[in-house]
Amino acid sequence: MDLLVTIFIGVAVGVMVELILPGHTIGELVLAILLGSAGALLSRFLGQWFGWYGAGDPAAYLSSLIGAIVTLLLYGLVFRRQRSDNGKPGK
Repeated sequence: MDLLVTIFIGVAVGVMVELILPGHTIGELVLAILLGSAGALLSRFLGQWFGWYGAGDPAAYLSSLIGAIVTLLLYGLVFRRQRSDNGKPGK
């Protein structure tokens, strides 16, 4: 059950990012959902592996939220596309 909640946190963060940032396609929505879920799972499992919290601790859910946000921010910084005024990719 904890695993499903972690995945849902990542999905929710990915969807919220796509709703906040306009002009994205369905492919970018799917990518944001996958990246959010991966970040949530990674931070949750790393925290448990290092012994920072247990499986049902509230800190694990907070870590999942932070991991999803950080993953999406890093992706946005690395693969940032500049857009021109008409919304199409520009230089």
